[in-house]
Order: sequence, then C-alpha cells, then structure tokens
Amino acid sequence: MKKIKCRIAKFFLKLLGIFVLANAAIFVVFFFDLDGKLMFNVVEPFLKKHYDNMERKDTLKTPYDMDKFPKYEYKN
Repeated sequence: MKKIKCRIAKFFLKLLGIFVLANAAIFVVFFFDLDGKLMFNVVEPFLKKHYDNMERKDTLKTPYDMDKFPKYEYKN
C-alpha cells in the first residue's frame, strides 16, 4: 500500500513540475512579448512578400466613360 501512495505522490509531483514549467514558459513569452516579435519579424515579412507579388487588376488602365451611365427608370 505504501508503494502505491509513493507512486501516486511522485506522479502528482511530476505533474505539478510540468505545470509550473509550462506556466513559467508562458509567462516569459507574454512578458517579453515574444509572440508579437515573432509575428512582426517572421510572419509579417513572409505575408508581405506573398501578397505584394500577387497580380492585381490595374484600375488606372480601365476606361472611364462619362456618358455611359446605367439608365434608371422609375415606375409610377
């Protein structure tokens, strides 16, 4: 019976240690804003490179006709 209690106590101590280490790691990440720095220095340049190279329609080259408006007709 004593062996079982000892094993359960060791298990809970290991679980508590893992919890404390995980909590400390999360604290360090958010205290030093490491997630924001990762986004700014790694993710954002990757997304800029991807989206800046996309082909887009050039709106300056589309013709603009002043006299071609849709006809609005109202029914009375």
